[in-house]
Amino acid sequence: MCGIAGFIDFNRKTPDDVLHKMTHIMQHRGPDGDGHYIDKTDQYIIGLGHRRLSIIDLSNAASQPMQFGNLQIIFNGEMYNYNEVRDELMGKGHQFATHSDTEVILHAYQEWGKQCLHKFVGMFAFVLYDAVNKTVFCARDRAGVKPFNWYFHEGLFLFGSELKAFHQHPDFKKELNAAAVAAFMQYGYVPTPHCIFNYSHKLQPGHTLTIDLTTQKISIEKYWDVLDHYNKPKLTISLPDAINETETILEKAFQYRMVADVPVGVFLSGGYDSTCVTALLQKNTSTKINTFTIGVHDKGLNEAPFAKETAAHLGTNHTEYYCTTKEALEIVPDLPFYYDEPFADSSAIPTTLVSRLARQQVTVAISADAGDEVFGGYNKYDYVTRVKNKLNKVPAPVRKGIASVMKQVPAHRIPYFNKKPLFTTRYKKIMHLLKDNSAKELLHNMSSLYFQDELNQLFRQKPGQLSSNFDNQLQPAFHDDLSYMMAIDYQTYMLDDILQKVDRASMCVSLEGREPFLDQHIIEFAAQLPSSYKLHNGIKKYILRQIVHKYVPQQMMERPKMGFGIPIASWLKNELKEFVDQSTDPAFIEQQGLFNPVEIKKLYSDFYNGKEQLHTKIWYLLMFQMWYKRWM
Repeated sequence: MCGIAGFIDFNRKTPDDVLHKMTHIMQHRGPDGDGHYIDKTDQYIIGLGHRRLSIIDLSNAASQPMQFGNLQIIFNGEMYNYNEVRDELMGKGHQFATHSDTEVILHAYQEWGKQCLHKFVGMFAFVLYDAVNKTVFCARDRAGVKPFNWYFHEGLFLFGSELKAFHQHPDFKKELNAAAVAAFMQYGYVPTPHCIFNYSHKLQPGHTLTIDLTTQKISIEKYWDVLDHYNKPKLTISLPDAINETETILEKAFQYRMVADVPVGVFLSGGYDSTCVTALLQKNTSTKINTFTIGVHDKGLNEAPFAKETAAHLGTNHTEYYCTTKEALEIVPDLPFYYDEPFADSSAIPTTLVSRLARQQVTVAISADAGDEVFGGYNKYDYVTRVKNKLNKVPAPVRKGIASVMKQVPAHRIPYFNKKPLFTTRYKKIMHLLKDNSAKELLHNMSSLYFQDELNQLFRQKPGQLSSNFDNQLQPAFHDDLSYMMAIDYQTYMLDDILQKVDRASMCVSLEGREPFLDQHIIEFAAQLPSSYKLHNGIKKYILRQIVHKYVPQQMMERPKMGFGIPIASWLKNELKEFVDQSTDPAFIEQQGLFNPVEIKKLYSDFYNGKEQLHTKIWYLLMFQMWYKRWM
């Protein structure tokens, strides 16, 4: 795990020290080394920069940028099956000078070209410069575990693991993308492939980007797509066989993530996903696995005792830490630096805390994210199914007629109910669902903080809408509501929220985070399982539960999921109110020229006068404004 950054300047005027600045600002991603390569030609200057966090082959021989023949590479991530690929390449006559996975990528690219990606199991973002053929080849892993941002404008191409590297180049134009700001206020993140800045983008997972340095032409190609695996017939397999086969695939994927020359640990919450990872890893070794949990002193929000009980049952070397409100709050001012694109998931705070805890003992931490997206664990999946079944009992013409009447009678005109918290929002959601009760509309309703008309009112000028992976569809022959929602979540919420959160929270303390549920073999198999094996008779994540129950008694696991509670509403009214006041100051809003001051004033007034249900909108606004003050 590392950080990469660099530039291609077709204007040939970038000073050498810019590359050092681009990597230095990301030193938290790689405190173990700082490498640079610059090539100046008659057509361009190219700079490749790398910050190293040593995980595999700790020797200096594995430092980057790394050269092989006419190729130079910088690589962020891990190639878990590099030994297998290395053996195959050695059979073809390749000789290696190191034991690093980076060198394997170089040789694989020379042997197979871009088709080498189909050989790899891992998380990665890398850039390969071919000085002879005058090309730059960039690739991102299938799920998007490792970030890759890029910018191209007026003859300057920039790339980096984090956007903050772009700010170090004097010719980077940090122009806000108004539609991206609106998307952030809608979802709490900017959806891929878009970026908060104009001329800037995120490379889609499972995609490559190639630059012809002679013509300056950029080509983007897809080499893998989760939808391709949902768009296949469901497997004809019994439920017991599906459970056994799933466990076999999981076990192999989890073992891959233990490959390292440094200590490895596991984030253990006590829930099904992290317990599954821990149980399958611990059963194959007599060495106690290191597990880590963060606790809080509020019994109603504290899962630490359950994690401790699970760890004791499985026999891990368990560490728990009870954090204070003060420790959690101290992270908030630093969020805009590490999350250098606006980001509003408050669970970034506990994820940062548990990363700090783990980093005291290990350099690699395994996280159990994506179990919900792969095996159907979110409450909304069951909820959507139940709501849609109820709505389908009402004839379509009747539903649309009721929706038409509701549109003529705004929520604020309905006595008594208009005083109830969240009534207006729920009223609008019901109206939209009566008009369209498709899984797409249901999922979008549950993923959005604002309706489009509300969003337009929030800004001085209508910001426009971005196309994104929310617009994707499954082929009709293979569409069912659960498969659709899981596929879209895999490409949206998981990618732009969960994975971004874990990457920044772990890397801010120089900890490598690994996501075993995102092994491609797991999703490629799970996508073809019948949906009834995932949501089975109302039981979510059924297959995963049955696997876990082999190692942990069901009575220990069957408890309400709580998660790490962040009392955002209370913080905003008390400890963080000063930040909110600064962010909503009328003079600042006027100077900023982005938001409608009337709407901001109303939002502020309503929240602090008792409408506590607006706390999420206030938090999103605060996160954007804190980011804006740091980077604009």
